[in-house]
Amino acid sequence: MPARRKREELALGLDIGSHAVKICELASTGNGYRLKGLGSALLPPDSLEDGALVAPEEVARVIAALIANLKPKTKKVAFSVSGYSVIVKKINLEVMTTEELDKHIHEEAEQYIPFDIDDVYLDCQDLHTNTEEEERTDVMLVAAKKEVVDGYLEMLQSIGLKPVVVDVDAFALENAFETSFSQDENVALVDIGASKMNLNLLAGGSSALARDVVLGGRQLTEQIAKALNLSFDEAEELKLGRTAAPDQETQETIARLVRETCTQWSAEIKRALDFYQTNHPDDPIQRLVISGGGAKLAGLADFLGRETGLPAEIFNPFARAEVDESVINPAYLKAVAPEMVLAAGLATRPAEF
Repeated sequence: MPARRKREELALGLDIGSHAVKICELASTGNGYRLKGLGSALLPPDSLEDGALVAPEEVARVIAALIANLKPKTKKVAFSVSGYSVIVKKINLEVMTTEELDKHIHEEAEQYIPFDIDDVYLDCQDLHTNTEEEERTDVMLVAAKKEVVDGYLEMLQSIGLKPVVVDVDAFALENAFETSFSQDENVALVDIGASKMNLNLLAGGSSALARDVVLGGRQLTEQIAKALNLSFDEAEELKLGRTAAPDQETQETIARLVRETCTQWSAEIKRALDFYQTNHPDDPIQRLVISGGGAKLAGLADFLGRETGLPAEIFNPFARAEVDESVINPAYLKAVAPEMVLAAGLATRPAEF
């Protein structure tokens, strides 16, 4: 949900993905942010499954080591969840007071979500789309399974961290966007991680559609590894162009697999765009903004731009932030910026409420 921009203590942004943990520390400057520190560390394979912790002790160990290395000033953290355990749904209701809305959501939630109401944490936000002519408003409803959220809370508390914000990946993505871009245009935010793709279509300054798609960069690496009989790490280096293909046949195989995977990603993005366009024919999406580890794939922005017919660019969440280049290497920051977007969005959240 929208981050406040006054000078205040901010939480440490902690993005726990299926492939790596990313941490970002920002300071509020009153009219923007200063980047104080950032870093990432790989997780052991299969530490998470569809957004839920499978090996909490291993994840805790990696996070604790990263915290010890970065030495952030705060132990208060903001993290986000996604996957099968999280439902994000826009509903249209009669205009209510905050108290009435909260009561309605908790009494009627089971008609909107496929989970037992006792098994989830609920939250909602009135998007205030009502007008003088229309006395109904859109409300963003979020439900997250308690067992998944509680697993993260217990894991983080076990290493001395204090969770103060539990967000959803799509909204962390939105917060990062709001710190870096004008909100006057409608955009599709596309974050391609190792095992999933987060889509958040923003129109009129708020989320019009948010969804997770179980497609990501790991599948492409695994396909390259299988096709060429390589290890995962060797395939990853070839995928990102860090290692040159040894011959023409290998190069053509990689190119084919990359093209097939990018076409899958494009199909999911176009499906979301078509759904949005059907419901908002007079208010089109104007641009794609791409982030995540998958955004490092050479030529991805150009490919998705051609496929969707929209201008596309790679997201740098620190484009407007103050950065001390004597502390944070500019080349390193440029290289990691796309995959730090969710952590950066989480790092804009206040540590106190």
